[in-house]
Amino acid sequence: MAQTILYNLIQLLFVLGFAPLYAGVMSKLKENVQSRRGPSVLQPYRDIWKLFHKDEVVSSQATWIFRVTPYLVFIVPLFVASLIPVLTDYPLAFAFMGDMLAGGFFLALGGFFAALAAVDTGNPYGPMGASRTRMVGFLAEPVFMIVFFTVSFVAQSTIPYIVQQKWVASPTAFFSPAHILLLIAFLMLILAEGGRIPVDNPTGHFELAMIDESKGLEYSGRGAALMKWGGQMKFLVLTCIFLNVLLAPWGLATDLQVGHVLLAIPLILVKIFLFTLILVMIETSLAKLRLFRISEFLGAAFIISVAAMIASIFSSGAA
Repeated sequence: MAQTILYNLIQLLFVLGFAPLYAGVMSKLKENVQSRRGPSVLQPYRDIWKLFHKDEVVSSQATWIFRVTPYLVFIVPLFVASLIPVLTDYPLAFAFMGDMLAGGFFLALGGFFAALAAVDTGNPYGPMGASRTRMVGFLAEPVFMIVFFTVSFVAQSTIPYIVQQKWVASPTAFFSPAHILLLIAFLMLILAEGGRIPVDNPTGHFELAMIDESKGLEYSGRGAALMKWGGQMKFLVLTCIFLNVLLAPWGLATDLQVGHVLLAIPLILVKIFLFTLILVMIETSLAKLRLFRISEFLGAAFIISVAAMIASIFSSGAA
């Protein structure tokens, strides 16, 4: 038990430590593809360090929601990271506290409070971005649910570790039409939830066009650092779910040896880097959608996820 708790702490440290690097590498690659020099891959670490050492200014109109939200946004991805296979393919100490659907609800809870905090201070740009964020969340959450229901049909479970073992043990299920459609829908969901192109532009600084970034406009100092760091960890957690559970469930530690767990770290980083290349190709090939076209994008993701569920039902019935 003590050993699995230790490995859980290593997983949390992995998410804490490499989430800013993930954002920095993606930004650097995107700038290089566009023939620009771009910031260093370590720039997110510098930004977080600088924000932690700045004074925090809080509006006199703010309530407890505004003050609590940065800590909630920061903690929720860490909680979800304790439920999913980040470095090991066997359940750790807290693996059965919740399934994939519960993890999705917890991530949505952080986004909900972030939207409330954006409205809390009365800044005109915050509520505008919060309403757009809730529109994206309202359209993305049904996709979350259908994707996880489809996983439960195929793998007979929504516990991430059990699902991961199902894909590794059954190549037939891994290459089934339901699984391929599932991957496409979840990739579209990552782009929406992570505020990436074509849904949102994370490098944009025009307040009237912001969606995800507008939730943290009123924060400064420690609050801004926690919001930024929490958003980066959320994106890394979604990536780990996509890679380690659905797309490439290999390279994880298979036993309790410390050396194998530590060896899994560079292997997972390689997978994340390859996935980053795919994301960079998507972001540099597409343009940001207009606001009312986002519903079409997420509607397509919903239809694909429903098609995946129907395909899984028919394939299980034929079997």
